[in-house]
Amino acid sequence: MAVPTMDDPAPLLKQADSLKTSNHAEFLQLMKRLGGEAAAFPPQHQMYLRYLQAWEVGYRGDYETATPLLNAVIAQSTDATLRFRAGTTLVNNLAIGSRYEDAFARISQLLDQLPRIADKDARIQALGVASMLYNEAGQYDLGLTYADQMLRENPVGDGDCKGRVFQVQSLYGSGKFATFDKQSREAIDACSKASELLYANGVRAHVANFDIEHGRSSEAIKLLQKHYAEVQHIGYPELTSDVDASLAQAYWNEGKVALAQQYAQAAIDGGVKHEFTKSLTSAYQLLYLINKKQGDLDAALSYHEKYMAADKGYLNEVSAKALAYQTVTQQVLAKKLQIDTLNKQNQILQLQQALSTKAMETNRLYIVLLLTVLASIALWAYRIKRSQMSFMKLARRDGLTGIFNRQHFVAMAEQQLKYCQKSTRVAGLIVIDLDNFKLVNDTHGHAVGDHILRRTVAACEAHLRSTDVFGRLGGEEFGILMPECDRDVVTGRAELIRLAIASVSNGEDAPGIEVSASFGVSSTVESGYNLRQLLIHADKALYDAKRGGRNRVVVFDDVEPSFARSDLPLQRR
Repeated sequence: MAVPTMDDPAPLLKQADSLKTSNHAEFLQLMKRLGGEAAAFPPQHQMYLRYLQAWEVGYRGDYETATPLLNAVIAQSTDATLRFRAGTTLVNNLAIGSRYEDAFARISQLLDQLPRIADKDARIQALGVASMLYNEAGQYDLGLTYADQMLRENPVGDGDCKGRVFQVQSLYGSGKFATFDKQSREAIDACSKASELLYANGVRAHVANFDIEHGRSSEAIKLLQKHYAEVQHIGYPELTSDVDASLAQAYWNEGKVALAQQYAQAAIDGGVKHEFTKSLTSAYQLLYLINKKQGDLDAALSYHEKYMAADKGYLNEVSAKALAYQTVTQQVLAKKLQIDTLNKQNQILQLQQALSTKAMETNRLYIVLLLTVLASIALWAYRIKRSQMSFMKLARRDGLTGIFNRQHFVAMAEQQLKYCQKSTRVAGLIVIDLDNFKLVNDTHGHAVGDHILRRTVAACEAHLRSTDVFGRLGGEEFGILMPECDRDVVTGRAELIRLAIASVSNGEDAPGIEVSASFGVSSTVESGYNLRQLLIHADKALYDAKRGGRNRVVVFDDVEPSFARSDLPLQRR
């Protein structure tokens, strides 16, 4: 077999393309060799090399640099298939770089182009990115649809591995399955056979997380450690961080604190920089718990603040993906309505021309047809309006509890604070965090946990005024801004809400499950009218409530956080 030479770079470029994820080290060596000879390449081969170079920049996690490189390939290449592939890679980078609306808009355009794309690899690449993107937006049925299409189109090639991987993502993300053992084994086998170790280990990470969630931490450790060196060799930051975070959680569950601390720090150090991810959130939470257990309260407080920031950031990312999907869907529907309306108008004009030459009695038919067309347009407009109203509600409300989500809470709270500042009136902020809520989810399941969250919201709402701003800040954390209330009034209301939440455990559908919450209170008198500062001070008070034994109200002041009342409730741990 002849060895490819630089006299004809096409085989070498194709070889490098095939090695991107299956043997990344060899890919890098080949890219270095190609880059040294690129000046002598024909234009189409130079453009192919530029695409592979842009792909590599994104693989390293530098999405900001990769984006203009890919856009240049899309703008300058004369090869329609290469432009399509660059567009698909760009969608992947936009999604990981948190530019979700752009990502959904572009994948919608690429899927429209798909029937005109004959290249098998380009089609599989686009279907895979679409499946991944819709899975990340919580649209698991759509993700599964595109994964299934990959398997139908390419059942023994690249689609066999990647299609099965995205199937597993859809099944794992939907949470509807008690096990996906068969699908995960088939995916790992297919990817191992294709030497796609990145994808095989991505599936193993899902299996390990599933085991951890179901009390099988030792099995998760055994699986991940067996392939740990392989994951490190692959060098993909997102996968490396996910595996380290899973190992940290598994070792913590097994009581091996030193190993849990080691892998949690590795998850932070090796993750994608400047991005909020689930693995980053998990790692900071574990480091907070570890330092608290070891008695280093200063370090615990620092990690707790980082954990809360990462958790909020991650939840915002999840919400942003869902909203971006809804936004682009609305835009596509609106465009379709516009096109349909123009078509209907053209039909009306054609009818007018045709009917003008006929007898008067035919005008009745024209009137009926015109009314039918107008009714059709009105029905479309009504459907779009109803869909837009539903989308606007989704954009403002938390899907589980129905109260304001974090973004809308922040907007409304800032608006109320501006009013209070302008009218020289005080306001208070309450931050609420349910105690040991992760233990409730792990012990009784997420369905019970979701019910407790809804019951907690109802308990809070019973003590709120119509002018109070109430929202879910993330996970089991809630915020209440109370305008025109001094610190004593806010503190008293927080104590009433604390007692109301504690009564949730007496409900018929949550028997024997202790429910309590810790409260942090801040006031504009000490913290000013800046919402961010109010939240920082309330968070500090909340941490002291947790450190003081939970199930209590703590108020922030200029000197030090103070407990709300002398008759503190019994500590719950």
